[in-house]
Amino acid sequence: MSLRIVLTILVSSALLLSAAESNWPQWRGPLFNGSSPDASGLAVEWSTDRNVAWRAELPSWSAATPAVWGDTVFVTSAEEGFDSADASSHDDLLLLALNRTDGSVRWQRTVGDGNRIYRKQNLASPSPITDGRHVWVLTGGGQLSCYDMAGRKIWTRNIQQDYGAFGLNHGYASTPRLHRGRLFLQVLHGMTTDDPSYVFAVDPGTGETVWKVDRPTDATHESPDDYSTPLIVTADGTEQLVVSGGDYVTGHDLDSGKELWRMGGLNPGHERFYRTIASSINIGGTVFTPSTRGRPFIAFKAGGEGWITDTAKIWENERGADVPTPTTDGKRIFVVRDRGTLRVLDAKSGDLLAEELRLAPGTYSSSPLLADGRIYATNEEGATTVVDVENGYKVLATNILDDHTLASPIAVDGQIFLRTANFLYCIAPN
Repeated sequence: MSLRIVLTILVSSALLLSAAESNWPQWRGPLFNGSSPDASGLAVEWSTDRNVAWRAELPSWSAATPAVWGDTVFVTSAEEGFDSADASSHDDLLLLALNRTDGSVRWQRTVGDGNRIYRKQNLASPSPITDGRHVWVLTGGGQLSCYDMAGRKIWTRNIQQDYGAFGLNHGYASTPRLHRGRLFLQVLHGMTTDDPSYVFAVDPGTGETVWKVDRPTDATHESPDDYSTPLIVTADGTEQLVVSGGDYVTGHDLDSGKELWRMGGLNPGHERFYRTIASSINIGGTVFTPSTRGRPFIAFKAGGEGWITDTAKIWENERGADVPTPTTDGKRIFVVRDRGTLRVLDAKSGDLLAEELRLAPGTYSSSPLLADGRIYATNEEGATTVVDVENGYKVLATNILDDHTLASPIAVDGQIFLRTANFLYCIAPN
């Protein structure tokens, strides 16, 4: 790896903070909380042929959220099927770069193989990450790769080959977090392995491990398994890596990975099947962590040393969700529950600010989008409920795409991108 490429990575990481708000660089967006503060003029109503700027056919389904930078949309996918002509199966994992203007494929790369299906996910579940100069993609098979914007491979490595097989009951699905010249990854597992969970940091320019630390837990059976993504939180005046899962939330030093503090209470009954899916969010130094089935949902002050459960907790309730990650505007927490209701909580107290609002019937596995004064919540049948959250909590529209949907909607400028099983839609008012 040349010095020029390494310096380019570092410069682009610094620019990420100022430029990202008009893009969607990684899972949960520019503010890492599912909100898009710069998006405006978004469509309220759409169908398969109304207010659709374009739709691009995809090789197969995935729960991965697209990443958008400038005029390029990145999306991961998988190939599925059997070709009777050559008696071969197709199980590659793919990264596609699409033209944001019309959805045409600029380039497509194979980033892994051996795709497997675990109920609601396959090995294309982790979302791509970009800083506008490079794009990184991790597969559920452990292949971590870096490409430039033209699709040239910079480096690739396999985490399972380096550190051992993943041991999650439903396959690996966490997305790395890009921050200030580092990729931060977590492997929290235990259902099918006795190997320890761990957290590590990777140099995005070279793919080399910067540090790696074990993350111990006394959780048993499936409870160590976690499918979330780490946070960056400023605590005690310094930025720290915050990792949730395996019955705990931990804070880590960004330069060494050293565990600084630990928050418990997320599995009060010490149950054996308390795997966690939803990611934590934060408002400043306050972290909001959902546990299994949203019970409990805990707000606490990050920072300190050692065990902080008794001193750090701000509030606790059972108003979280199991799979969808909540979003926030800095004052309110918006929780879309798996069975199709919206809860609006006061961030300071955890109290309900409005009656629970019924969304389109169905199961919700994607996470809500907060943009343009509205919540966009999509269920597994492809129905998106649009809720006005600035002028009373009113349902404005229910939009049907009638296609299996696990990925979360995102918004950039005046466009919504929604990935279903068969298509990536670019939705914008005509």
